[in-house]
Amino acid sequence: MSFRKALGALVAVVCLAAPVAVRAQEDYLDVLVVKVKPEKMTEFNLVNKKWAEANRRFNGDHWIAMETLYGEGGVYQFTSIRKDYADIDKSGEAGMAAVGKAYGKEATVKLIQDFENCLEWSRAELRRRRMDLSRNPPTEPESYAKLIGESRLLRTTAVHIRAGHVPEFEALLKGVKQAGEKNPDLPPLLVSQVVEGSRGATFYVTALRSSLAGFDHNPTLRQILGDEGFQEFQKVNANAVETAESAIYRFLPDISNPPEEIAKVAAGFWRPKTMATSASASKPKAKGDAAEPASTKQPVKKQ
Repeated sequence: MSFRKALGALVAVVCLAAPVAVRAQEDYLDVLVVKVKPEKMTEFNLVNKKWAEANRRFNGDHWIAMETLYGEGGVYQFTSIRKDYADIDKSGEAGMAAVGKAYGKEATVKLIQDFENCLEWSRAELRRRRMDLSRNPPTEPESYAKLIGESRLLRTTAVHIRAGHVPEFEALLKGVKQAGEKNPDLPPLLVSQVVEGSRGATFYVTALRSSLAGFDHNPTLRQILGDEGFQEFQKVNANAVETAESAIYRFLPDISNPPEEIAKVAAGFWRPKTMATSASASKPKAKGDAAEPASTKQPVKKQ
């Protein structure tokens, strides 16, 4: 289950990875962003490793976790694809059931409390994926799984739109999409729009890469749009955009639980041996036993 379901005010522990039956161009991104207290970093990671291991062992929820590489320090993001609003409940129930089976009811409640106590703040958002505004997006589950599975970094820009300017900004993004897709070799640029959890209209423009070097030598907007198109872009952008902020996150496999079609793309990264050995060695406790399994007492090394 998700921490959001358990806490009532927080979002699910989540993932960028979609089940293979879900088409890549559909659905929602269910996102939890948290700021961890500096003195609670070790505890925060241990809690999330236990939660992730339980979901791996008992076929629970799936998610990909990230931490800030460039941006505000101590910020972690948990992102998941949900087919619809009902899928949020379904996935949350599966995750909670998995943790309950692994640790028992009392220990599960304590994990949730420990997670909450590690945070300075949290923000939960539900974002609709806007493939109509995205450049060269994956169109099949297999290509989407490959994109996520091979990625190690995510750069995202949150763009906050002035009231009444959403149609203008959407038209701007469609123009950028059309110009960029004249070159099919340009990497995907994915757009999503917040539908729950935002005070105003907010869009996220996101790129994924296998390394920081992947952000080098990319065509500029001026090169993609041309001089005249770039001048128009700057004009519309100045009128429509209130603020924008960007960050680069790195993926954290030891506290993530991507589904198999994502993990198998790079099993050495997503399913490291230390993680697999710990999970296979763990045995569920008898019903009602809330004690911590021996396998969770040793932290899994980060890859």
